[in-house]
Amino acid sequence: MAKNVAEQVVDMLANAGIKRIYAVTGDSLNEINDAVRRSDGKLEWVHVRHEEAGAYAAAAEAELNGIACCAGSSGPGHVHLINGLYDAHRSGAPVIALASTCASHQFGTEYFQETNTIKLFDDCSHYNQIAVTPKQLPRMLQAGVQYAISKKGVSVVGIPGDLTSMDAEEIVSSTANYYAQPVIRPADHDLQKMASLISECSKITLFCGIGCADAHTEVIQLSQRLNAPVGYSFRGKMYVQHNNPNEIGMTGLLGLPSAYHSMHDSDLVILLGTDFPYEQFMPTDCKIIQIDAKPERIGRRAKVDLGLCGNINHTLQALLPLLPQKEDDSFLKDQLELYGKVKDNLFTYVKDRGESGAIQPEFVAHTINELADDNAIFTVDTGMCCVWGARYITSTGKRSMLGSFNHGSMANAMPQAIGAAMACPDRQVIALAGDGGLSMLLGDLATISQYKLPVKIVVFNNRSLGMVKLEMEVAGLPDWQTEMHNPDFALLAQAMGIKGVTVNDPNDVEAALRDAFAHNGPVLLNVITNPNALAMPPKIEFTQVKGMALSMSKYILNGEAGEVWDTIKANYKHIKDVL
Repeated sequence: MAKNVAEQVVDMLANAGIKRIYAVTGDSLNEINDAVRRSDGKLEWVHVRHEEAGAYAAAAEAELNGIACCAGSSGPGHVHLINGLYDAHRSGAPVIALASTCASHQFGTEYFQETNTIKLFDDCSHYNQIAVTPKQLPRMLQAGVQYAISKKGVSVVGIPGDLTSMDAEEIVSSTANYYAQPVIRPADHDLQKMASLISECSKITLFCGIGCADAHTEVIQLSQRLNAPVGYSFRGKMYVQHNNPNEIGMTGLLGLPSAYHSMHDSDLVILLGTDFPYEQFMPTDCKIIQIDAKPERIGRRAKVDLGLCGNINHTLQALLPLLPQKEDDSFLKDQLELYGKVKDNLFTYVKDRGESGAIQPEFVAHTINELADDNAIFTVDTGMCCVWGARYITSTGKRSMLGSFNHGSMANAMPQAIGAAMACPDRQVIALAGDGGLSMLLGDLATISQYKLPVKIVVFNNRSLGMVKLEMEVAGLPDWQTEMHNPDFALLAQAMGIKGVTVNDPNDVEAALRDAFAHNGPVLLNVITNPNALAMPPKIEFTQVKGMALSMSKYILNGEAGEVWDTIKANYKHIKDVL
C-alpha cells in the first residue's frame, strides 16, 4: 500500500491506464509531483508552460488513447485549466483533472489563492468533488475515473495541499476501475419501425458523425443496401470518408454543396451518431431518423420522425438483416455526379498556388495531405485552418484529426499536438496552426523543444484573424481590429530550439514540407498565406452576397479600394460558386 496520499494518487492513476500528468507544478501540487518522481516510471510529469495547454494536451491524448490527466495548483493554476477542460468535456474526451488548492483548514477564509473548485468546474465536468480526508480521496478518485470513462468527459478531483502528505488509509470500496463495453441497440420493435419507414422512401441520405467511429463497415453496408449517399460531419470525416464509394463530403459551415444538396433533395435523412449543431443546414421537408447512444440528444437539432437509442455499429448490425436490397440507384448516381463536379471545383483552388507573400492556403493544405503519412495525426486550429483541414485533408482509415470542434476555441492545435505526440510517439503529428491561435499559447513551443517532440507545425500566417474577418465582411462590416502584427515565428521557433523556416514563395512549399516531414525533430514552417482567401459555405445566401458587397462598398468609401481589389483578385474562382 502507498505510504501517503500523494503516492496513492499516483498508483491509482497508473493502474487506471494513465501514462502522464500535464501540469505546472507548485505549492499544493508539489507532493504529487514528488510522488511521480519517485514512482519508478509509473507516471511521467510533463511540464507545460501554461495549464490551458496541458488541458488541451490531455484532451488530445484522451481522444487517442482513451484516458488522460492534467493538473493545476492552487487558484490561478487550476483556473487556467478551464478552457481546455471545457473543450475536452464537450468533445467527450475522458480527462481527469487534479485541482489542488489551499490547505483544508483555510477553507472559507478567503485565503491566498483560495477558490471554490466545485463552483468553478461544475459546468465542464461529469464528476466534480473535493476530498478533505485520506479516506475520501481514493473513493473520489476511483469514482472520477469511472465517470470519465463511462460518461465520456471530464472529472475533477479537488485536493487540498495538506491532504497529499497525510498517511494513506485503506477503504472498503474499490480503488480499481472498470472499462465496461456494453452492447447498446434499439429494441426489436423499434428496428422494425425503422425498416418500415426506410421501405417507404426512395431517396435516402445517411449523415454520419463521430458516433460512427467504430461502424465504418456497417455504414458502408447500409449505404450500399439502400443506394444511399453518405455525408458526414467534420468529426465523423476520418471514420467515414475512406474506402467509401457512396461518400459525398461534408455539410455545415465548412462543408460542400454536394452533401447539402443530397440531404435537401432526400425524402429520408438518417442521422447516425451525430449531434451536428447547425440546424440551418438540416432539411425541414423530409422525414428524419436519428440514432444516438445518448437519447437525450435526439430531436434537439431537427424535427425527428423516429428517434432510436443505440451504438451505431450494434444498431446497424441488427438492422441490416431486416432490409432488402433497394434496386433503384438513380438518386445515388445523381448525387455522386454532383460530388464529382464539386471535387473538380475544389481542385481549381489548388492549381492556383498564389504568389510571393500571398500563398494560397488551399494549395498548402492539399500539399500537406499529399505528403503526410497514411497514419498521420492532424490537429487544426479553429478558424480558417479548420476549413482547409476539412476540405483538403483526406481520410485513409488510419489517420486522425483533432480540433476544438464543439467548443470552438482558438489556440488548440499546437497543445493538442503535444498530447498527440506524447500519446502516439510512433505516428507523425502535424499541426495546422493559425497565426492568431499560435500567438495565444506561444510559450508552449518550449514544451515541444524540452521534450524533443517531433511535431511539425505549419503556420497559416495570413496576418489576420481570418475567420472573424470573413464573418464581419459577410455581415456587411469592414473588418476592424482583426489584423495581426506578427513576430517572425520561424525565428521564435529557432530561439526555442526548434527548426524554424519561413516560406514566402509558393514554389518552395512542397520542398519545405518534404524537408520538415523528413526532419528528425520538431519543425515550425511559417507559411505566408493570402489574407484575402475566402471560404465559401455550401449554400450561399443572398444576404451573404449582399453583406459582402456592402462591406466592399464601405472599404471604397473609406479610401481602401486596394483592399477591395486584393479581395476580388484573390477570389475570382468563387464566381462559379455563386453562379
